Amino acid sequence: MRTTLSRLLITIAVMVVTLAGMVSQAAAFEVIAVPEGINALNLAAGVDILEGEDGRVQLSTAPGDDGIIRRIEVVAVDPEADPNFAAFALRNEGDAQIERLLVAPFFRLPGSGVFLPDLGGARVNALTPSQGLRPARVPDREADVFEIVLDPGATVTLVAELAGDDLPELYLWEPDAYRDYVNSFTLFRGTVLGISSLAAVFLTIMFVVKGRGVFPATAALAWAVLAYLLVDFGILGQLLGTGNQAVQTWRAAAEAGLAITLFAFLFIYLNLHRWHIRFTHLALGLSAIFLALLGYAFIDPVIAAGIARTSLALIGLLGLFLIALLSIRGYDRAILLVPTWVIYLAWLAYAWMVVTGQVSNDVAQSAVAGGLVLIVMLLGFTAIQHAFSDGQVSIGALSEVERRALALTGSGDFVFDWNIDRDRVNVSDELATRLGERKGALRGAIKRWLDRIHPEDRDRFRTALDTLVELKRGKVNSDIRVAGFDGNYRTFKMRVKPVLGSDSQVIRIVGTLHDVTDERAARERLLHDAVHDSLTGLPNRQLLLDRLERALMRSREFDEVKPAVFLIDIDKFTDIDERIGHMAADSVVLGISRRLSRLLRPLDTLARVSGDQFAVILLSEQSASQIAEVAEQLRKALRTPFNFGDRDLSLTASIGITIYDNRPVSAEDVLRDAELAMHYAKRHGGDRIEAFRAATRSIAVYAQAMEDDLEQALDNGDLQLLYQPIVDMHNEAVVGAEALMRWNHPERGPVSPSAFIPLAERTGQIEKLGRLAFEQAAEQTRTWMNEPGLGERFFVSVNLSAGQLTSESLLADIRGLMREYRGVARHMKLEVTESQIMSNPEHAVYMLKAFKELGLGLALDDFGTGYSSLAYLHRFPFDTLKLPSAFVQIHDDASMSHTQVPIISSVVALARDLDIGLIAEGVETAEEAERLKSLNCRYAQGYIYGAPMPADELRRKLNGKG
Repeated sequence: MRTTLSRLLITIAVMVVTLAGMVSQAAAFEVIAVPEGINALNLAAGVDILEGEDGRVQLSTAPGDDGIIRRIEVVAVDPEADPNFAAFALRNEGDAQIERLLVAPFFRLPGSGVFLPDLGGARVNALTPSQGLRPARVPDREADVFEIVLDPGATVTLVAELAGDDLPELYLWEPDAYRDYVNSFTLFRGTVLGISSLAAVFLTIMFVVKGRGVFPATAALAWAVLAYLLVDFGILGQLLGTGNQAVQTWRAAAEAGLAITLFAFLFIYLNLHRWHIRFTHLALGLSAIFLALLGYAFIDPVIAAGIARTSLALIGLLGLFLIALLSIRGYDRAILLVPTWVIYLAWLAYAWMVVTGQVSNDVAQSAVAGGLVLIVMLLGFTAIQHAFSDGQVSIGALSEVERRALALTGSGDFVFDWNIDRDRVNVSDELATRLGERKGALRGAIKRWLDRIHPEDRDRFRTALDTLVELKRGKVNSDIRVAGFDGNYRTFKMRVKPVLGSDSQVIRIVGTLHDVTDERAARERLLHDAVHDSLTGLPNRQLLLDRLERALMRSREFDEVKPAVFLIDIDKFTDIDERIGHMAADSVVLGISRRLSRLLRPLDTLARVSGDQFAVILLSEQSASQIAEVAEQLRKALRTPFNFGDRDLSLTASIGITIYDNRPVSAEDVLRDAELAMHYAKRHGGDRIEAFRAATRSIAVYAQAMEDDLEQALDNGDLQLLYQPIVDMHNEAVVGAEALMRWNHPERGPVSPSAFIPLAERTGQIEKLGRLAFEQAAEQTRTWMNEPGLGERFFVSVNLSAGQLTSESLLADIRGLMREYRGVARHMKLEVTESQIMSNPEHAVYMLKAFKELGLGLALDDFGTGYSSLAYLHRFPFDTLKLPSAFVQIHDDASMSHTQVPIISSVVALARDLDIGLIAEGVETAEEAERLKSLNCRYAQGYIYGAPMPADELRRKLNGKG
């Protein structure tokens, strides 16, 4: 009883499992009936891909005619590989046994993809049937082929162990039909390979023979196509001995080679390196990328092939753009390439349809290969055609006349031929085109040609030709101007010589005309720019002196009119420049030049001799009153306000006048006299006119001597620093010193700083003077740093002038000195006045912060004398304020003395609140010192504590011996 029950339960379980298998496989398997009379059957739609587990797969077979579903297990050839499996079912519905070939191609271009293409490979490792004989593998170099046998009425489930993850294509072939299919492409492939090989060899030979750069590029493309065909036709795998299932790397490399060589051909054939240097840089960069792509094909062939296929399309589009652009410009190489490139673009479109699966017939892959060969042949023919068309001018021997004609054509000159007997002029048709005339319009009698020549050149032209005819020898080399159709003249260099006939008479005059219009215009422009101001177009100083020298010469030798010279200097133009900007100031200068020009006559000369200085050579007036009247008109013209945007800008000018008195002087001397008179006018407040006086010249001589002496003193180091001590009034200890430059002239004695410092600024020597002062102070500070007992807070302050603070080289000089004198920065301060920083606050902020970063201290001198100290004080990194002597010294005026105490008290409080040191200057009496101490002002300098003294004397004072 128990045994019967157990068997019943087992039977029910088997039926349930069998029924479940039948249901699941009925849904999974679509049994494919194998028809008779069909050569090939595509099985891809009926294949199911199954994932293996531990190197095996279990599945239920498709139901047979009896409806029974069986359970089978298939074990992989190498169980550790754990491959995927493909399952499909075939049924023989006929009454006879069927033999078929199951074909899984290693590679098929149709549907392989663009970006991550399927490069092929082994497809099926083994094939297992659910019943019947095991399929036998048939050797084939392009596919995994198995021979299967289907019995009449049998349904067989086949399980294929896959070499990869998928099975893209699977065909069931009638054996004889498959052999005919393979053989049908043998002839085609052989023909294509032969043509491709011949093209590659022929183009290589052409390179050796012709030596043109386009042939190796074309030959390289032909060899790349041949390599691709060897891979695609399954020949390279056999040659390498690896089989065509393992050529993915070589396939990717071949496709990369196509992209590389096609790009190289396009670049070299179109001569892109001649159009712009950047094309060469771009080509070198892309070539490096392509070569890297070729190497990457041996690392990741799938990605390399995707990039190569994309590159072929991009090269096609780039080539279309370049060829179209250059063809429009008439570049013959691009025009010759148009038909071939159109075919290449059509090939690209067809290849895209093939690889994306839109075209998947049997001939698609072969058509793509054949198209490649056709493109290579067309490119080769194009290269050959252009190479030989370029060489036509050099094929064969040339006569001397032909060689000269070619040389003349290449030079770009125009032929000029005057037949004297027939009085007919013949010229090149290109000359008529250059002049805007129709062809033949310049041919005819010499009189017609003479009418076209510029009136100023006609006599010279006529005389030159008549001389050649009379002398029967010689040659003419001169410039003539010929009128064009629009009436404008072009300049030609004419080179002609006579030709003698048998009777030794001149029968014609022949030569060339070379267009030099642009060269002559450029030369005239350079000559004009050399002697004229670039902004106003007025004569510059050089041309002014030349004209003045000629006027002086005429006045001396021919007793002609005596020139009067004005030098006009705009007052305070530098301030205007800083206020409105350089561009606006240039507009003002241009307006000034136009106003002055309108007041002068053609005989007179107006020149711009410097940024804000103008000079006038007046020849139109002779009497002193008339000259003064002209000068007054010029001054009033400048006083009339200039409209500048929404406001008016008023100017004044200082005008110096000198009238030539026939003395033997140079133009430089006359202009200098006018300049001296101008400076005299400026010293008296400006906006005035001054005539030159002899006494002014002596002042100028003295000033020039002072300039020379100052320059010599700077070179010889005759200027020395003195040091005025700065003391702590609580204990009268010396805490610092102010360095003051002094000049003891060997003849004139001591020269006041108020005299030589402005002189240095005016002559441009202030930078050298400032560097000398700072260098001497830094050297002395370094010496004092080694003195025993010197306080850590001891400092030396050095004054900066206005010219130094605006100098571009000041910061670089101080940085260099700080590198040379290391460690002295913490013991040095730079003193600047409030007026200096307020003239250009933004630049001052930048400079002072840079000095602060170097470790230097900063002191604001003459604090409180300006109008905006408190408003701007927080912007500048000062650590010390210096109270000027005007607030410190006691005055007899009671009202002024009454206001000094609140001012000093306020400044002391301000310095304390801002944590800034305060030094009172000009302390001369004990009463002044006591008052400062009572107001909590700690530091002071002045004659009560010591006058400026040499460094040795201050050292003794520091050591307590002074």
